[in-house]
Amino acid sequence: MELEDDIVVIGQCDNGEEALRLASEKEPDVLLLDVNLPAMNGLQVTRQLQAEHDHIAVVVLTAYHDSQQVLHAMRAGASAYCPKDITPDALVAVIRDTANGMYVVGTERMDREALLNWINTNVEAITGPYMLDPNEHFVPLSPREMEILQYVTHGLSNKEIAMRLRISQQTVKNHMTSILKKLNVQDRTQAAVTALRHGWVRLQDNL
Repeated sequence: MELEDDIVVIGQCDNGEEALRLASEKEPDVLLLDVNLPAMNGLQVTRQLQAEHDHIAVVVLTAYHDSQQVLHAMRAGASAYCPKDITPDALVAVIRDTANGMYVVGTERMDREALLNWINTNVEAITGPYMLDPNEHFVPLSPREMEILQYVTHGLSNKEIAMRLRISQQTVKNHMTSILKKLNVQDRTQAAVTALRHGWVRLQDNL
């Protein structure tokens, strides 16, 4: 990035909370954001960032590309959605486009009106393991639900999770019911698989 005359890297961080703090402090024109982040995932960061600093263009990078996640990223407020194997030249072009108010999904380059049309078309066409709420831009799990789901992917029982978080088993069960409903899955195993497949949690994280 720093080889480009018109691009200056003003900060780097390795988790969602730090990204929000740094973005508020430094006010970048464009933020490159990984979907796969500890605790608060990239889509949650995008939504909160757009609620507080909607002038910052968010370019989402992910190793896992599917149509539902693309849709949710753009509905959450992302300006672009790119695979991690994107070429450096192509990524630089995306950064310039989004800094100038454009939106990019794959090879599509859109203005605001075209993006809204794209979202509306895809909301009607796409179904999958997500709950789409027409009154919301994106329906992520809450930070507590993400925390519980992280423990679930590591095989902890409700009792063990309750002990770790110092909450009651019933509270954990209530959160699990909400998680299953939001992800539209039948059990905790399916929830864990969904979370891992979409990069929301990582098995290598130490708990």
